[in-house]
Amino acid sequence: MECIPSDRSLPEHLRGGYVALGNFDGFHLGHQAVVGRAVERARAAGRPAIVATFDPHPMRYFRPDSPRFRLTTIEQRAALFAAAGVDATYVFRFDAELAALSAETFVTERLVGALGAAGVVTGEDFTFGKGRSGDTAQLRTLGKTQGFSVDTIAPVMLDGATVSSTRIRAALRDGDPREAARLLTRPYTIAGVVQHGDKVGRTLGFPTANLDLANYLRPKFGIYAVRGRLEDRTVLDGAANLGVRPTFDPPKELLEPYFLDFSGDLYGREIAVELIDFIRPEAKFDGLESLKAQMARDVEEVRRRLAA
Repeated sequence: MECIPSDRSLPEHLRGGYVALGNFDGFHLGHQAVVGRAVERARAAGRPAIVATFDPHPMRYFRPDSPRFRLTTIEQRAALFAAAGVDATYVFRFDAELAALSAETFVTERLVGALGAAGVVTGEDFTFGKGRSGDTAQLRTLGKTQGFSVDTIAPVMLDGATVSSTRIRAALRDGDPREAARLLTRPYTIAGVVQHGDKVGRTLGFPTANLDLANYLRPKFGIYAVRGRLEDRTVLDGAANLGVRPTFDPPKELLEPYFLDFSGDLYGREIAVELIDFIRPEAKFDGLESLKAQMARDVEEVRRRLAA
């Protein structure tokens, strides 16, 4: 599957497709319903299925000082779209130029001009254009004049509430990765390159693979049962500290998984770490021996949780 930034032209063989339009951060059940409809329509018509998304997220553009809230990188999203049957991801760069476009101009220049859309699928609450002036009613009207169909998808409900990225973020901040996984249909995953750290974990007998949290949402700080996935599809069970390590100075936000029964070298390798279960909050210890004893207890609890 191709991932194409908006400063490049869409290849001719991908024009005239059905376009799933939205941010899709997290690609949860609701997003999957939108993209699934676009794929269904595309396959029935013998046309390509495209996801058109935005990077950075519009909220990051309008509120650059807002707390980190990202659930997925654009690379993670593109991989998830591909697994859902999409032929290409087209990434609109959300900048001052895009933010200034009227709703009508966005449709005529970007959806019709850049993508040649035969159909657009989006959520019922999708808004677009300068000042969020366009809604799905206007999109339908513009579709009739510009020659593309419009499908809108109702929110997906679970336990009487809408599945949303906001609900997933709340679950993660509350230390409930199982609830987040239920809404996402997979564990919340932080991906990155393993860095060299201060190697304190190694001296304690629990060597860790350190990952920068980058722009990801900060889940509740604490100890987690995790699974790591390497590029070669190796899967590793582990116990991870996510947070600032209050026993040590200076504090630094990191995800530090210790992989059970693993002794290989992971430095410089790409790894995706799935948060499976929350074990306990972060705590400050009086010394390294008490920390080491607690880590041993944490590892045993992680083994039990992952085995279950």
